[in-house]
Amino acid sequence: MTIENQQNMTTQRKPGARHTVEATDAESSQSFPHMMFSTHIDQPGQHSEDDKHEKHSKDGLKGDYGNISLLMFLYILQGIPLGLAGSIPMLMTSRNVSYKDQAVFSFVFWPFSIKLLWAPLVDSLYFSWFGRRKTWLVPIQYLIGVFMLVLSWNVDKLLGTENGGGHVNIVYITVIFFMLNVLAATQDIAVDGWALTMLARRNVGWASTCNSVGQTAGYFLGNVLFLALESADFCNKYLRSEPKETGLVTLASFLYFWGIVFFTTTTLVWIFKHESDDPDADGEQGIIDTYKQLIRVIQLPAVISYAAIILTAKVGFSAADSLTGLKLIESGMQKQTLALFAIPMIPIQIVLPLIISKFTAGPKPMDVFLRAMPFRLMLGLLYAFIVWLSSQVQETKGNFPTYLYALILCSYAIHQVALYSMFVSQMAFHAKISDPAIGGTYMTLLNTLANLGGNWPATVALWLVEGLTWKSCNGGPGQCSSTAESEACTSAGGTCQTEIDGYYIESFLCVVIGIFWYLWRQKRVRQLDRLPLDAWKCS
Repeated sequence: MTIENQQNMTTQRKPGARHTVEATDAESSQSFPHMMFSTHIDQPGQHSEDDKHEKHSKDGLKGDYGNISLLMFLYILQGIPLGLAGSIPMLMTSRNVSYKDQAVFSFVFWPFSIKLLWAPLVDSLYFSWFGRRKTWLVPIQYLIGVFMLVLSWNVDKLLGTENGGGHVNIVYITVIFFMLNVLAATQDIAVDGWALTMLARRNVGWASTCNSVGQTAGYFLGNVLFLALESADFCNKYLRSEPKETGLVTLASFLYFWGIVFFTTTTLVWIFKHESDDPDADGEQGIIDTYKQLIRVIQLPAVISYAAIILTAKVGFSAADSLTGLKLIESGMQKQTLALFAIPMIPIQIVLPLIISKFTAGPKPMDVFLRAMPFRLMLGLLYAFIVWLSSQVQETKGNFPTYLYALILCSYAIHQVALYSMFVSQMAFHAKISDPAIGGTYMTLLNTLANLGGNWPATVALWLVEGLTWKSCNGGPGQCSSTAESEACTSAGGTCQTEIDGYYIESFLCVVIGIFWYLWRQKRVRQLDRLPLDAWKCS
């Protein structure tokens, strides 16, 4: 039941400057919004006296207020499609979309996890007369605007809501949002690179702050705010004096508004914002060299062993992370209520990385990872209990007792402690083992593996849950084990009744798998954590 979205980790490295590891969404999920944070990593011995003097210069942000505002706004724009993509599973659940279709749609969250595949192209191919970053930023943001406008004219039809009925066209809606997130991920690469030259050297550290705060705000607008304003119940209860059947906005009108915003603001940036030359651009290293570096890193025995671990470590959490929120909506809880649970978590998610980083700064950061993992596994069983309890204590449709909301909020807060403990320790480990000679490439590869390790189990969990669910036809012939049988049961006047919910089976199996994984692999994790740094170097 995580309130998590796409994980987007970017490492920017410059000689003599602060190295920032920017992490957006500590895990991958499709249920609730999850707020982002940034971790700063300084390379020892790389700050000269001039750097220190410049860092503490009395000029501070003088001359960069406008640049910081622009960066913040660009990251807000980036968060909008991410937030909208995170809201679609909730909308589809209310349309009774199957979990296999939800699994198909979950692929839209993959682009931020695989952007390493095309990041070297964005860094290397550009028109110098137009600007290294604007070459990509301007057309990409125009394309995002086009996608949003076209989608606004067709989204009701795609979601089957145009005439109050119809089926969700899962293939088209998945392809469109996948491409939308590919564009957002590409925009992220361009903005990350532009931040390093847009800001004065003494203020480069503000880039990750803009990333974190901007994407958080954008995601909040595209997910939490949209779901609240789209809900007729929420608007009638809090924003209207006279009730109406619809919310203040629709998905179509929301997409149309932001499409116009993308067009307008991109044009203004194109015309009025000059891009400075990048003095650190490496004219000698080409695209082929970058990909060769990746291949050399992947071939290291230590990296192979670590990849096997990080690609399987999150299987034990997959049912809880990807299914719980959707199951609560299925049981009758309003989607905007679940989305609003993100708001009280913001202070916790800001403070937690700062506290946890004190325990991961030593030579063995993965010890924290291993200590947090059992607690997070046990929370999977707690989430299953909450879903079961919600089906037992619902007072009226969509209304639950206060203690259930309190239990959800407390369990999610505890979950955040375990999640961030694992994530921050993992990031610290990546920073420790990355070969300084190819630091940016190395770190991005490790982060990509970690992101994929969260994405694929979530997709598989969504895909399998229906196959583990047992349904019977009450008042009609046959069973309800397939869509065709369910329709036959309904057409005969019967109703499909769930005998055994596959979510509970899957939750139990995932926890068991997670426990076995922990007992089997924890020793190897500690061995990798204690390997000499030479074992991680390419030469």
